[in-house]
Amino acid sequence: MNKQEKVDFVINTLEELYPNPPVPLDHYSSYTLLIAVLLSAQSTDIRVNVYTKILFAKADVPEAMIRLSIEEIREIIKPIGLSPQKSKAIWNLSKILIDKHNSEVPQTYEDLEALPGVGHKTASVVMSQAFGFPAFPVDTHIHRLMYKWGFTNGKNVEQTEKDAKRLFPKEIWNDLHIQMIMYGREYSPARGLKLEKDIILKTIGRKTVLNELENKDTK
Repeated sequence: MNKQEKVDFVINTLEELYPNPPVPLDHYSSYTLLIAVLLSAQSTDIRVNVYTKILFAKADVPEAMIRLSIEEIREIIKPIGLSPQKSKAIWNLSKILIDKHNSEVPQTYEDLEALPGVGHKTASVVMSQAFGFPAFPVDTHIHRLMYKWGFTNGKNVEQTEKDAKRLFPKEIWNDLHIQMIMYGREYSPARGLKLEKDIILKTIGRKTVLNELENKDTK
């Protein structure tokens, strides 16, 4: 397979497996998505969904969130992990949304990444899934798969994101990154991988795409 054939195989396989990929974090507004993504750092979507249900029952808009104390937020989200940092970030970003953004989640990377606890990956998820802007958020599943499939050198998530955006058409980024996450969990986990289950790795191998990308950069 040449580079384009490998890329096409990945796209077609993921589309066949996951034709309508849902956002794995439960939410019903740009604000609840923002909070859910923030909470998902170093946790699982399943665990986050359990405790955001409790949190959002008490506060699902910035005004309601700041009526809770940071300690109250922390007690609700404690099982998710990193609750001291995350509770402060949630309260403080909610206050900033009220004071600076008319209680609305901003629709620019600059404004999103200026919020406490919001990095580039979180901002990318919100931009793509809440507002429909083309983005390719890279989590640990995507970073691992891109390296295993020979699509990136694996140095860091920033490089992985750049390589993904070069390889895949912009119009499918928003679905594709979710499809890759779902594939990683089901077919190519970090532990207990069986090669016969990872049909993409078994089919495309690992070398050619990365070599062709590097050769293109030197021309």
